[in-house]
Amino acid sequence: MSNLGLKAQYLFVCFGPLHLHRLSFRNPIHLLLYPLPFPSTRSRRPPAGRPEPESSSSSSSARHQISQCGMQYGCRRPAVWKRSWSPAAAAATKNKVIVISGPTGAGKTRLALDLAKRLSGEIISADSVQVYRGLDVGSAKPSSSDRAAVPHHLIDILHASDDYSAGDFFHDARAATDHLLARARVPIVAGGTGLYLRWYIYGKPSVPQSSMDVTSAVWSELSRFRDTGRWEEAVDLVANAGDPKARDLSVNNWSRLRRSLEIIRSSGSPPSAFSLPYNAYNLNHHRRLSLTNQADQPTELELDYDFLCIFLACPRVELYRSIDLRCEEMLADTGGLLSEASWLLDIGLSPGMNSATCAIGYRQAMEYLLQCRHNGGSSSPQEFLEFLTKFQTASRNFSKRQMTWFRNEKIYQWVDASQPFDAIAQFICDAYHDRAARLVPDSLEMKRESCRHESRDLKTYRSENRVFRGDDDCCHVLDWITRTQRK
Repeated sequence: MSNLGLKAQYLFVCFGPLHLHRLSFRNPIHLLLYPLPFPSTRSRRPPAGRPEPESSSSSSSARHQISQCGMQYGCRRPAVWKRSWSPAAAAATKNKVIVISGPTGAGKTRLALDLAKRLSGEIISADSVQVYRGLDVGSAKPSSSDRAAVPHHLIDILHASDDYSAGDFFHDARAATDHLLARARVPIVAGGTGLYLRWYIYGKPSVPQSSMDVTSAVWSELSRFRDTGRWEEAVDLVANAGDPKARDLSVNNWSRLRRSLEIIRSSGSPPSAFSLPYNAYNLNHHRRLSLTNQADQPTELELDYDFLCIFLACPRVELYRSIDLRCEEMLADTGGLLSEASWLLDIGLSPGMNSATCAIGYRQAMEYLLQCRHNGGSSSPQEFLEFLTKFQTASRNFSKRQMTWFRNEKIYQWVDASQPFDAIAQFICDAYHDRAARLVPDSLEMKRESCRHESRDLKTYRSENRVFRGDDDCCHVLDWITRTQRK
């Protein structure tokens, strides 16, 4: 072998009667030993056009085979020898999971329901509000008939006074996924809570679990600020304890503030000190890209499942019109969002106190109803329309943040939700069954950058109410407030 390699650039090595591998002396990564794919005693005819090999296994016979075969064997190696590892081969051995996300109002629920019926799947909700019982309208939960037709998971599992974190979702959603796979059902994870989905796909950070003593002590420490409405002082406390990023939290986000202080008290370090699997995954991915110069598509090497991730997007002006109408419809029925927000106040919760009361819609409605109660159970049409405008603006801003968040999530393929529904559903079904079909066709693709070019139209955007056009359209809501909000 040494004599062959002194002046040669390549070495041809015969593995059994059928397989020959070309080794490059300039590329040591190719110098790998592979097991024989077929037992030497197995009789197999060579492919058409290739010479019948001799049965002798001696070195002279092997050299004779090499001289006979020439470059025919070296130029076209069998597929099993082409690569020692590939993302597609690794993903093929993993269980498949479909993830459907998108901004609020993009049609995630409808698409997930249709896919579940086509693929014999079940839906795992990835919505931070749908976990709460009694919060149906504001969270746009699937109807009872839809939930009867297709089983749903992680809906109505908690009381509204309970907290629910991304870590809780990770454990619950992974358990539900494994349960479905064990029953040969297709897991379809659908929702727009970006942090939940990020942890679900990539894994949760290694943040220490707080003991009951620490949790109780932190709760008592912060309750004196929360009960008296001293948010800024509480933020200063946590920032001085070691987490300056607490100042970036939204006002009255007590659950996030409490968790930050729990981590500091448990570990002596702020949450930012702990590594995130998502960040490590992306770092390794970019390193591989710089070494291999491959296309910018995440590999599945470190992921636990073979994920098919779809992000539904549509033109922003069209999306904003849909969101505005959706907000109006939630308020038009007084048994809807306003009634649910009133119930949250009645059980002793305040806006921003926990996950449920921080949610878009519920927070604004609770603040508005508190104002009505302060005024003796009355409200003017102008005050109601101002509340509606705040609700619509907060919802549109939330959808904008969702678009920004998922634009950086490279594992998602962006699909234009304004295209024919059946075409979108059929593409996802084909992609689920065949990895080669996972490239979104041009007719369905929504370019991530295209959303940035709509700024001119968005600068002049104005809401155009279709339900509450004037004072008279608000009368039934104001009557309901008079009857129910005199507390």
